[in-house]
Amino acid sequence: MNRVLIKNAKIVNEGKIFEGDVLIENDLIVEISETISAKTSECKIIDAEGNYLIPGAIDDQVHFREPGLTHKGNIESESRAAVAGGITSFIEQPNTVPNAVTQELLEEKYQLAADNSFANYSFMMGATNDNLDEVLKTNPKNVAGIKIFLGSSTGNMLVDNEAVLERIFTSTPMLIAVHCEDETTIKNNLEKYKAKYGDKVPVTAHHLIRSEEACYLSSSKAIALAKKTGARLHIFHLSTAKEMDLFTNKIPLEEKKITAEVCVHHLWFTNDDYAAKGNLIKWNPAVKTENDRKVLWEALNDGRIDVIATDHAPHTLEEKKKSYLDAPSGGPLVQHAVVAMFEAHHQGKISIEKIVEKMCHNPAKIFKIEKRGFIKEGYFADLVIVNSGLPWSVKKENILYKCGWSPFEGFTFKSRITHTFVNGELVYSAFKVKDIRAGKRLSFDR
Repeated sequence: MNRVLIKNAKIVNEGKIFEGDVLIENDLIVEISETISAKTSECKIIDAEGNYLIPGAIDDQVHFREPGLTHKGNIESESRAAVAGGITSFIEQPNTVPNAVTQELLEEKYQLAADNSFANYSFMMGATNDNLDEVLKTNPKNVAGIKIFLGSSTGNMLVDNEAVLERIFTSTPMLIAVHCEDETTIKNNLEKYKAKYGDKVPVTAHHLIRSEEACYLSSSKAIALAKKTGARLHIFHLSTAKEMDLFTNKIPLEEKKITAEVCVHHLWFTNDDYAAKGNLIKWNPAVKTENDRKVLWEALNDGRIDVIATDHAPHTLEEKKKSYLDAPSGGPLVQHAVVAMFEAHHQGKISIEKIVEKMCHNPAKIFKIEKRGFIKEGYFADLVIVNSGLPWSVKKENILYKCGWSPFEGFTFKSRITHTFVNGELVYSAFKVKDIRAGKRLSFDR
């Protein structure tokens, strides 16, 4: 039997921080108490030394690039980076190559993860204009949800047929997650900037091309359709102040039919950072203005936004060094997301209890993930120890992403992950990931 006792921890769970010990047996938490006694002959003892013990973070939106784009990243490399960053479960998106738009292709991704993932995993089923029959075959017990791109994406994944959209929203009881940007608005904006700059459109125009209007128009349409059909809607990577008017904090999360996510980069960067960072912070939706960031923080803290995620989407440096029009959008974030939010805590922007709520508890609630996202007896032992006073700098040599770079390179974080457990296995300690692929397929209580 694998038995581990974590002692002297500041346990963060369900809005409280309390000092105590946690006992793990095999893959489960079996006891939480102020003091638990055990001999070293009976179990491995880890002294948390008064540091924070949080549930493993659940990232509800990543792109790990396998299959088909593995020169950028793969399930093994990116899940390794995730556990080093305190993310113990991820939900991966369907715009790999080929797109995961049939049940067979979806299951092939699950098999890849079963063989290679350091973290727990689930994969979204992708919707297109013509695969409704396949979408409706999706098993709600072992697939996270349905993903719809309402803005351009890899392959044939832009769903722009309104009749098809309404059929999907009406037909599936599963959670529908959407990327909301209006394609026509973006194309019109791009033509204006091409007319002005030719092929040398600057990256500083990115947030004006993929504009507030493009985001709001698409988000508001998706929400209107969800209200009309009663669909369970989750909107990914919101980026504008204006969109925050579409969401409510008037009802408990468990009663919400429409939920909202924000990503780390939209909370961290603004359009003022394009001059220094260039294409390294080119994301879709775009990083917007200082006011957008300010209102996103307000909505996160007051409950209009429910989840913090990464939209981790690596590209090679060679790809990112191309001109603005040719450089792909997206960047790697899973290794640095949790400590970035702890940095925001040091800056007075968010409490540690709220970080845990938005990165651990709420993703588990929204997707109805079984026995994860909380520190509770009987739950899986996905646990992370965070030292909030152990500074470290992001450097090439400690970046674990296959792409080898980070938008945080050169930044010194005040907090550091010291231990990560996945299903009771200590997969990360002494600032190294052990060769233990402990990840399991997520299951859902639906």
